Amino acid sequence: MLVLGLETSCDETAAAVVEDGRRVLSDVVSTQVDIHRRWGGVVPELASRNHIVQVMPVVHEALTRADKTLDDIDLLAVTSGPGLIGALLVGLQVAKGLSLATGKPFVGANHLEGHLLAIRLLEDAPAPPFLGLVVSGGHTSLYEVRDYGNYRLVGRTRDDAAGEAYDKTARILGLPYPGGQPIDELAQKGDPEAIRFPRALPGDNLDVSFSGLKTSVLHHVQKHGVPEGQALHDLCASFQEAVADVLSKKLVAAAKKLGHNQLVLCGGVAANSRLRALCKQRAEERGLRMFLPPVRLCTDNGAMIAVAGYEAWRRGLRGDFRLAADPAWRME
Repeated sequence: MLVLGLETSCDETAAAVVEDGRRVLSDVVSTQVDIHRRWGGVVPELASRNHIVQVMPVVHEALTRADKTLDDIDLLAVTSGPGLIGALLVGLQVAKGLSLATGKPFVGANHLEGHLLAIRLLEDAPAPPFLGLVVSGGHTSLYEVRDYGNYRLVGRTRDDAAGEAYDKTARILGLPYPGGQPIDELAQKGDPEAIRFPRALPGDNLDVSFSGLKTSVLHHVQKHGVPEGQALHDLCASFQEAVADVLSKKLVAAAKKLGHNQLVLCGGVAANSRLRALCKQRAEERGLRMFLPPVRLCTDNGAMIAVAGYEAWRRGLRGDFRLAADPAWRME
């Protein structure tokens, strides 16, 4: 079964062709980072307008790279939530238009489910049940994946998502948006123990909190000034260690509490080098299997939506032309 996946939930316009929910034939992403960087974050109206410009060329390129045409496609899968309402509407209306023009069926896919199921594209992908930690710019959530389509939220952020904490910290330090990559690169040459930043909600609670960490960075800079040289490397490493320490501990604690031995890390922040390393280390120390998608599948992409749509179709979900975008679609 060939699935064309469309993703326009935020600031990436993406399309991919995936076979049987497991084999990627093409995966094309057009990013809007340069458009939003001058504003220090995503501007929803600019995101929507750029999706309109990019979506059909991206779809065409995905089909070309897969050496397929729309006639070869069996199913259209499109992100219908959560996300920015205007951005979601672009992809959803394109999917409806292509379905109407070709007679091909379509199905709405949940963006967070896409991140969780991107791991299906690995050869040694885990089968449910497993625990999945979704860490991105807008979401930091821990799910118990009982089966495809059967998810239970067991932990979440109480305030900022991890990606938001990175972006806000980068802004405090005068680093470019998005903050994840520049902070990660600077942290490579820093001492993660140079500054002891706070870890919120310790103990048995599976929730996390990052607003206090962001505020602590702000107070440090207000007291000592914006650091340069080695001091900047040390601050970035200490901040990054605080984020990775909390998330990795919560993940393995949830595994112990809920009796799981398979763990999945996913979402845009799952591309972070320290978070990947620390999650893998702590999982191995406890005899748990840690599954990490390649970096290219961590950020928003069409392949993960094709997988989520394929699984939704298999369990009987169908799209119709009344399907609406749902910017707050709760996966569980």
